Amino acid sequence: MLAQFVLFDGFDPLDVIAPFEVFSAAGLFSGQVACELVSAEGPREVPSALAAISLTATARLDPDRADLVVVPGAAGRTQPPDEDDPNADRPETVPDILGRALGTDLPGLLGKALAAPGTTVATVCGGSLVLSMAGLIEGRRATTHHQGLDVLGMGGVEVIRARVVDDGDLVTGGGVTSGLDLGLHLVEREVGPRIAHAVETLFEHERRGVAWRDHGPAPKTV
Repeated sequence: MLAQFVLFDGFDPLDVIAPFEVFSAAGLFSGQVACELVSAEGPREVPSALAAISLTATARLDPDRADLVVVPGAAGRTQPPDEDDPNADRPETVPDILGRALGTDLPGLLGKALAAPGTTVATVCGGSLVLSMAGLIEGRRATTHHQGLDVLGMGGVEVIRARVVDDGDLVTGGGVTSGLDLGLHLVEREVGPRIAHAVETLFEHERRGVAWRDHGPAPKTV
């Protein structure tokens, strides 16, 4: 199983590192998982939204090779600074960062990944907004950071208020730390519960909440 983790300028580091470590550990325990950091442009140093942190993409995002593609969100301001704000030179807004990513080859490559049989696309935090803003997941079920749920719904997405939402070949996580839970859910689903349990034990992390899936009876209104 090849898991590719997408980098773009201004990505949130924890959105990438948390699930990357989960799948790396799953590879050590199973021998069945390989991980790559990738970008739409190919091998390059990719700056995160935190000035002191960058990661190196070692390959180009390749939907024909990847079994799993993980898309992070961005880190930055949620609102533009006031004109009189003395700290107006602080980081860009999240919409600015995501909008710039949409101006690259990333949307086309993610569209191919979503269309590829047997390939799962997963997102952490604002990664689902990248897909929604690109018009790739209209009518699908997904979640994102709580500050972006309204924006996600405006893109024609059926918003599910859950920490992890499993919609088949689209699996989305909520806020930043949900990357651990999303990673463990996918390891359990794709590699097996024994491997997922071993990773969970190694990390001393107990998953929060139930991963939402469209299975079973609908709950009654109470």
